[in-house]
Formats: sequence, C-alpha cells, structure tokens
Amino acid sequence: MSVGTGAVGLTSVWAGLPGGSVLDERPVDGLGVLTTAVLDLDVDIPTLHAWCTARGTAFWGLGGLTVAELRETYAVVDAMAHHHALLVRIDGMPVALVQAYEPAHDPVGEVYDVQPGDLGAHVLVGARPPRPVAGYAPRLLRAMCQVLADGTGATRIVGEPDARNAALLRVVERIGFTLGPEVDLPTKRARLTSYEVTPQLSAS
Repeated sequence: MSVGTGAVGLTSVWAGLPGGSVLDERPVDGLGVLTTAVLDLDVDIPTLHAWCTARGTAFWGLGGLTVAELRETYAVVDAMAHHHALLVRIDGMPVALVQAYEPAHDPVGEVYDVQPGDLGAHVLVGARPPRPVAGYAPRLLRAMCQVLADGTGATRIVGEPDARNAALLRVVERIGFTLGPEVDLPTKRARLTSYEVTPQLSAS
C-alpha cells in the first residue's frame, strides 16, 4: 500500500527532550491527576523491567531482557526522531508506558495507507492505582489517546496489537476503536485498530 506523508512531523514537538520532561498533566475524572513524561532511562527502567517481566505482559515481547538490555533497547528508541517512549503516572504513581510513533516511519506504514493526522501508539498498562477504579483500563486508554492528540495535533490514533491479544482488543473496541484487518508485521501477526480523536489544544 502507499504511504502518505501527512503524518511526518507530528511528534517533532517532543524531539530532543530529556528524560523526565513532563509533556502533559491533567485531572481525569475517575482516575486522578494524569502526568505524562518522557521516559527517563536513568530512573524509570527498573519499573519498566518489572512490568515487562510480570505475568500477563507477554505480548509486549521484552520479558526475556535483563535490566541492562532493556535500557539499551529504550536508548535506541530515545535516539529516534519519530518514536517516543512516555511514562504515565496517576497521582505520582507510575502506571503505564506509551510508545508513540509516526506510522510513516514504522513498518506498519507498509501495510496500510497512512493518512495526515495519524499517530501510532503502543500502550503497556503496568500497574493499577491503590484505590479501586471501575473500568480502569478503558478510562486510562481513552485519556491517553486524548493526551497524545492534544500534544501532537493527531486526529487518529492507530494501533497494531498482537492479533491474539483478545483482552486488549476487547478494551480498545469498548472505548471506540475500529477493529481493522489482520496484517503481518516483522515481529507478529497484528490487528490494525484506529480511533478518531479531536485534539483539544487548550487542554495541554
């Protein structure tokens, strides 16, 4: 399929920011104060390693790495101009990792027609806040889609989760993602998903 060029530059606002830089902070109903920051390789990797090696996160695909190897992996991401690793906190507690990327600069851009305003995202939910939250994962994912849109001007969030990850597919469909076809990517058989979102630029 053809790859459009309209998405190039969406994440340029984050290029070169040091680890720990706060990109967005906002209250989210039912969750608390949601803070999104650039992943800090010197601070956040042990937390991320614990998430990657926990039961139930096998689809993330990094469970076999040591802490040092995981740091090296995310140092590569940190050096990329069009891929960005972000740590999400609720009331100061780390709860998720988001990898945001421009699909035109990713293998997924070879299997669908990238449109202007498209932003790719991977999300690893690693922890829950200490108090129970009804519908926690859907609330968090919906809020993160809005954060990404507000920060970049994206109008559509594109995902490509493992096609076998039925639990995640149920969650994203619940919050309004459209489930597309299955596609073959270099590391997995994936299911394309997309979510239309309106940037609220005054919110960030």
